[in-house]
Amino acid sequence: MIVSKPFMVWATDGIHINLVNIRIGLRTKLLLLSSFLFSIPWLGYQYVWEMEKYLRFGQEQTLVGTARALATALHERPNLFNNQASFLPNVEKGKDLYGFEFKRPLQLDGKPDDWPEFIERAHLYDVKNTIASYSVVPHSLSFTGAVGKFDKYLYLFFQVNDNQSIFRGKNTRSIFKNDHLTLSLTDNDNVFHQYVISNKQPGWLDAFRMTNIANNIPEATPQIQGTWQLTPHGYNIEMRLPLSMLGDKIAFSLSDVDHENGDIESITGSADTNDVDALGTIVVPSPEIERIVKGMSYTYSSIWVVDQHQRVLASAGDLQQASGVWRNTSISDKNESFLSKLERDYLHPIYYKFLTRPPKAFVDKLYDRSNLTGKHIETALNGTADSQWRLTTDQQALVLSAAYPIFIEDDVMGAVIVEETTNGIRTLRNRALEKLFTSILAILSLGTVAFFLFASRISNRIRKLRNQAELAIDEHGRIKHDLEEVKANDEIGDLSRSFSTAVSRLSQYNHYLENMSSRLSHELRTPIAVVRTSLENLTMQNIDESAKAYIDRAQSGIERLNYILTSMSEATRIEQMLQSTDPVAFDLTQVIAGCIGGYQQIHPDFQFQLTIAEQPQKINGSPEHFAQLLDKIISNAVDFSEDKKINIDVIRVKNDISISIANRGQLLPEQMQGKLFDSMVSVRTNEQQQQPHLGLGLFIARLICEYHHGTITAENYSEISTGFDVNTKDTSSREHSGVKIIIRLPLQD
Repeated sequence: MIVSKPFMVWATDGIHINLVNIRIGLRTKLLLLSSFLFSIPWLGYQYVWEMEKYLRFGQEQTLVGTARALATALHERPNLFNNQASFLPNVEKGKDLYGFEFKRPLQLDGKPDDWPEFIERAHLYDVKNTIASYSVVPHSLSFTGAVGKFDKYLYLFFQVNDNQSIFRGKNTRSIFKNDHLTLSLTDNDNVFHQYVISNKQPGWLDAFRMTNIANNIPEATPQIQGTWQLTPHGYNIEMRLPLSMLGDKIAFSLSDVDHENGDIESITGSADTNDVDALGTIVVPSPEIERIVKGMSYTYSSIWVVDQHQRVLASAGDLQQASGVWRNTSISDKNESFLSKLERDYLHPIYYKFLTRPPKAFVDKLYDRSNLTGKHIETALNGTADSQWRLTTDQQALVLSAAYPIFIEDDVMGAVIVEETTNGIRTLRNRALEKLFTSILAILSLGTVAFFLFASRISNRIRKLRNQAELAIDEHGRIKHDLEEVKANDEIGDLSRSFSTAVSRLSQYNHYLENMSSRLSHELRTPIAVVRTSLENLTMQNIDESAKAYIDRAQSGIERLNYILTSMSEATRIEQMLQSTDPVAFDLTQVIAGCIGGYQQIHPDFQFQLTIAEQPQKINGSPEHFAQLLDKIISNAVDFSEDKKINIDVIRVKNDISISIANRGQLLPEQMQGKLFDSMVSVRTNEQQQQPHLGLGLFIARLICEYHHGTITAENYSEISTGFDVNTKDTSSREHSGVKIIIRLPLQD
């Protein structure tokens, strides 16, 4: 496992709080490294956005090309345009008329119900449009008029507010002594014509053509058809006339008669119908231009053609369908795959929390159907092609509009406007992002799982190697068994083989060290025996008294050396004997009680206090070796006891038996509490060593305890006792401290 270096945690006041170690494993590190792969979707997202910019630029160039192509088809064709209206300095609304294109025929019933958007397209004529007034009393006549075109006819509708409707008398020959409508126009040859609508009663129109305008001689004409209907506020006039009668100019006026004497109160209209120069112009969508434009409408664009005054001459296409792509096909697979359903039902809702769908329907009322405005249109009418981006009026869709001028003899006669939305590009962008995100998500998921499995595999191999290394060497540093070599041809395999070689070499070295004591004991006993024999023979000789002291010192050294050799070989012999000893069931309390009785005889000046909670307590093991374990511990307690009191407590803890041996005296050093039972470890001072001490007694006790499947520990303790002070004759409390050896063995099942 990989453990990071410790770092310090500080409080806000700068005081050190804690030391924290953060452990980061291989799997975590690989997961963190794999998180950088999530930058790929961001790069893909940016790439798709860049592609959308290029697609928009391409769409703009394509749209300008479409406008140029259509304008090229209209160049140098003056018969398609209203020449007289084109050169007007300005267009006066209400006087210069525009005929809206109807999508279906109208019923001449005098009702505006079948007129699309009548209120928006009609113009109000009131006192500001008074042509003549013959009464001092303010006249009450006002009306709204609208003009439209369908097929080969021009339609007119007048909604008149009049407080008094006067019809022509049944026997009256004059058509001017009643409420009447005057319509003046020029034909295609610029010949002036005047028509009068004068009814005797509500119903079908009575239309007259003035053959002799100077003498007011009328002539009935069947070419003008319509109806006159009374309303609560006046009357409505709905009529139509063939477009073949109409040229470039037109005007109409209503004469208001409020009394039976036939005197005209006022005349209100679009212009003076008696003056040909005062007539206004009229523009209707050109059939010829519409046929040309219709051929371009298959580009799935919305196309407009306007004159110099930005009045619409022709239009084709629908902006709702002009999505910017040529085809809008959807392929439906009846046998939809599971992955497709998963993507549609679960992934797409997540994607569209960040993406925006193009609107299926939007509202765009920026343009009047009769008049288009915009900076790009004004630029095109000045002779330079231009384009602009704009939002629809509901700000749901982005519209690209391109305008290109139409030239006739180097004069700009109009412009072509082509419009498309970016919905198609946005749809393509969303589809690209959907595919991109789905693919990247699948790749990242598989990659992350692969990284995780790879990291888990490496982590497991390293963990297995760690466990083998920990099991090969016990807590006391002894080699239990060799490591298993692996055949993997990678760095971990090399590391495992290196560990196996190192453990094998350490095992050989430890085996050499373990056998060194017995070998030394065997090799040294022969020269010791020779020296001892020589000293014994020397004592039989006649030597000076001063030399005998040296002989005694030599014999004492030989005895001391012999004790050391015996102690060195004792641990090895004990371990070998334990391996060959079969465990038997014996009463532990009986063995402890017998041993304590012997210790009392050996150390009569010591007080051994034995406390056994329950009897009998049987365990599996060797009673002889357990007695030897007690010998080592009691001997150690006697050496370190200060008050010559040894307390032995035997209690049962669940399925174990706990034996604690405590003596008051010197405490264990803090750093030695976990190492006291290791080989060659001693805490005795030089003053306490009356004979050689190699630190093997408690090590042998640990070996015997492990043979009995138990544990042995040492700890410091402190207690407060109450005693009687002879000098003061008072009871006093004193604090005692010492060392307690705790042995815990499992009881027999």
